[in-house]
Amino acid sequence: MNYVIIDRGDPLSKQLAEQFHLLAAERGLSRNDDAPTIVISIGGDGTLLKAFHTYVDQITDVAFVGVHTGHLGFYADWKADELEELVRMMTDHEPRMVRYPLAEIQVETPEGTKHYLAVNEFTLKGVDGTLVAQININDELFEMFRGDGIVISTPSGSTAYNKSLGGAVVHPSIESLQIAEIASINNRVYRTLGSSVLLPQHHHVDIMSSKDQRMLLTIDHLNIQRSDIRSIRCSVATRKICFARYRPFPFWNRVREAFLDYDGK
Repeated sequence: MNYVIIDRGDPLSKQLAEQFHLLAAERGLSRNDDAPTIVISIGGDGTLLKAFHTYVDQITDVAFVGVHTGHLGFYADWKADELEELVRMMTDHEPRMVRYPLAEIQVETPEGTKHYLAVNEFTLKGVDGTLVAQININDELFEMFRGDGIVISTPSGSTAYNKSLGGAVVHPSIESLQIAEIASINNRVYRTLGSSVLLPQHHHVDIMSSKDQRMLLTIDHLNIQRSDIRSIRCSVATRKICFARYRPFPFWNRVREAFLDYDGK
């Protein structure tokens, strides 16, 4: 089995990465930064997002394993003191592969169309003021939006920014996208639904700029600022992210431990 480690870069994460390399060598695992089969993320959820975007071009060929070094990571199955057990499980057991939906984002500019994938969410905001945009669902006008911004999240990302905006927590087995508003302004000209909207797999949403404006696109942790965006289309991607589970950790247990009983109490 080939593996690679992406760590957060702090002293503890680096130390754990070196420890993992030693344990893996003893067990016959091979480090391969170019063509891994398992990507080990050591740090937090942000480190997992970094690992995903580092290997996004190989997303159909790799599986991810998260090791958290601080507070509970939503994507992480393993703690810092469990590296030896993790390496043993990786060599002695076949993992259960769990696949989560991704969001595909197509950004149309005068230069052409750029394609991105998101694990958590795609966020669009105005840079110099409120964002003004037309929102179409399945090529039909849905609403005229004016406000701070729009968040479109995946099911696994529904527990992140989307949740803080009052959106629903969605199980990753439901292949969907959720649209949530950030501080919308409602008057006679601009009228929004005012609640989050859940779109099924075969639907898409288009966001079209209604004025000349600089916009900030955030795709997971990646920031892109442009003033020439014509439209943005979001849909459920055909590809998925794969997690290698070496022990059970159900989604609702993650939600409970993340938000309700940190210490399991």
